[in-house]
Amino acid sequence: MNTIPLYFNERQINRTILGGKEKAPNAKMNVAAIVLNASWSDFRANIIDSLVKCGFREIISIEVAAQNYNLEDFSRRFPFVKFVFPLERCTDGDLINIGVAESDSEYFIVLRDSLKFTTNLMTPTLFQKITEEKPFCVTPRLLGPKESSFPIVFSPSVERSQLKIEETAVVSDGEANLYPFDYMGLYERTKFIDLGGFDYTISSPYWQNLDLALRAWLWGERSVLSTAFSLVYETRIPDIDPSPCQASNRFYLKNLLPRFDTDHAFIPVSSFFVFSLRSACGFFESVNQFKEARLWTEKNKYRFKRDAFNLVENWR
Repeated sequence: MNTIPLYFNERQINRTILGGKEKAPNAKMNVAAIVLNASWSDFRANIIDSLVKCGFREIISIEVAAQNYNLEDFSRRFPFVKFVFPLERCTDGDLINIGVAESDSEYFIVLRDSLKFTTNLMTPTLFQKITEEKPFCVTPRLLGPKESSFPIVFSPSVERSQLKIEETAVVSDGEANLYPFDYMGLYERTKFIDLGGFDYTISSPYWQNLDLALRAWLWGERSVLSTAFSLVYETRIPDIDPSPCQASNRFYLKNLLPRFDTDHAFIPVSSFFVFSLRSACGFFESVNQFKEARLWTEKNKYRFKRDAFNLVENWR
């Protein structure tokens, strides 16, 4: 497994970029719209038009399906849109990191082509309202097809000495939210970069998303839900797999083992035995991963403002 990244965008991914040479017309908000496109859609022009009418300062289209030759025509038709083609296999977190690196707006919003795009998806008035208190991330009220509700509010708890994520579909404006479902939300770019962005070494979308979100809470940032900020899936709600795996080991080492004392965090040597019993990766590999996590925590020790135990204890 690759070493834990120490800074944002540590992995430089080969990519091709088309367009983005002109400023977006009708810019009203200092926000970059980063759209993750899983496939080509005949409605791509409609999506771009909706984003322009919203007033985003930048539009960055991340193309997972690089065989979309029509995009050369689109880049000429929409010269203000930056079309990005990764030339190697990437996680969703990688794709978002690329979009952030290619933007320079104060905020960015993560969207997917599976959403219903409208001209009031985000308005300048809404943007100003939900960013007044400068949260790291504002998570939207997400709805499924036909505007069906599903769990989008997450909170940490403890069950038998293990972290448990509770979830509910009942929403309240401004409430704390542990992490954004499916990565989607409005992020403050500088804070995102300072937090290191998404860890490319964590391949599981669930654990990669939760890793950054929980680290933000432990390092003194917060994420809140806005009921006025609403997004609707046009197709099915994506499946999220929280199954334990090697990716969850890395999440555990970075977020649950560090202990906070006075003004810094550290991982006690005695924690190795607890980790070794749950890691399922062999003794010597467990030793290597544990040493690396202690080194990462030592380098970032003064960035921690609390540990996971304190976060759970004071969540409400």
